[in-house]
Parts: sequence; structure tokens; C-alpha cells
Amino acid sequence: MNLIESACETLTKIRQTSPLVHNMTNIVVANTTANALLAIGASPAMVDGPEEAPELASVAGALVVNVGTVTPAQAEAMKLACAAAQKAGRPWVLDPVAVGALTFRTNLAKELLAFKPTVIRGNASEIMALAGEGSGGKGVDSTDSSEAALVAAKTLARTSGAVVAVSGPTDYITDGERTLTVKNGHELMPFVTGLGCTATALTGAAVAVAEDKLEAAAHALLFLGLAGETAAQDTAGPASLQVDIINQLYHLTPEQVKEAGKLDSL
Repeated sequence: MNLIESACETLTKIRQTSPLVHNMTNIVVANTTANALLAIGASPAMVDGPEEAPELASVAGALVVNVGTVTPAQAEAMKLACAAAQKAGRPWVLDPVAVGALTFRTNLAKELLAFKPTVIRGNASEIMALAGEGSGGKGVDSTDSSEAALVAAKTLARTSGAVVAVSGPTDYITDGERTLTVKNGHELMPFVTGLGCTATALTGAAVAVAEDKLEAAAHALLFLGLAGETAAQDTAGPASLQVDIINQLYHLTPEQVKEAGKLDSL
């Protein structure tokens, strides 16, 4: 099965099984990511309390941990949830938002690596900082290119055991040995807040159903990139684009993936 056929299979499996994706995410994007997961066919749960998060993480199809607006209480809940997911053998995805730029979340993200994330998805500056090769970006925005972060991504993949996905005009996804690229997307997408977080949430849905976690992470970025491309063709601007992307995720078909998907091995 080639990469595009595998992506079509992942999309079909998400629609058929509606995996439960447990999100511990930030207040800026919770609504958008939940709706994106619903649109692609998954079932989102937004639970971040320490009393409930470990229980849900142990049974969900996947756990997504996003440190974008993390508080000390949420940080402790994240540690408990990640430990529960690891113990139960559930895949989980780490989004190290603004890691390198702020000390508390940087230390937290490094602690969470001990629980062996399945995938780490971030922008170039975040990945470089988590790998110990950069100081972070400008807040949540990357000041480095995805190409510049590829060496750091491979290093982080080898040391953490995770698949590492670097978002950018070209997305790079690596397990330290194999590297895939996704070149779908649109230049208007960075003007919509939280699309990186949306990519991470979709990654949770993909790893919940696909055996090959490297390919699954690439599939999620492919799905979002295709939705963004299509939505941008007839949108009024960033505000409309956010809604239009969710609509396009709902309408995304395997045929569209085959016709327009730009997923390759490096």
C-alpha cells in the first residue's frame, strides 16, 4: 500500500470507528479542535481535571496534550493522564506550544517526555527547543523554518522514541530514520489561530486508528492541509477560513486525497 492509499484508509477508519480522542488543550482552541474532530469523524472529549483525566486517558482511543495555556493544576493532571495512557498502552500526542519561550511549560514538556509520547507535533522553533537546539520562537509563533528543524526533529525522535512532526509550508514527519513530507496547505492558514493545535488534535484521531504511527501523523497534516487549500479557494478572510476548514474536513473524501494529496518520502 502506498502512502496516499494508506491516508485514504486512515480517513475511512476514522469515519467508520469514530475514535474517542481525549483532549487536554488550551482555552483558545478547545472549541475549534473539538469541531474539527467531529467534522473528520472522530469523537472529542475535553477533560482536564485531575479527578477524571487519568481514567479517561486509560480508555480513550488517543490522548492529546497541549500546553498552550497550562496552569499548575492542569500540569499535574497532564502528568497523571500521560502516565495512565502509557500504562494502558494508549497512544498519546504532545503539542509543546511555545516551549523554549517560557520556562514553566518548557520544563513540563520535558517532564512529559518520560511518559513516551507516540507523536510530538509542533512548529520548528518548538521542536528545536524541545530537542535542546534552540531557544524557542516568538510566543507561539515559529521564528525558524521547518527545514531548519529537521535535524533537531530526527534527534528528538531518536531520544524520545516518538514520531516528530514539524509544521510549516512543508511539513516534515520523522521517526529518526524514515522521513515523510506533506506539501498541502495555504498561505492564509497562519492567520487563523489554533490550526497547529487542530493538526495535533487530528493527529490524535489518526494514531487512534492507524498502525503505522509515522504515517498516521503525516495523514493528519495532509487532511488539514487539503481542507485549508480547498477552503481558501472561496473564503472571505481568516475568520471565514476557520469555519470553512471545518466544513472541508467534513466533506473530505478519499478521492480528494488521491487527487490532491502531496505526501511523499524524503
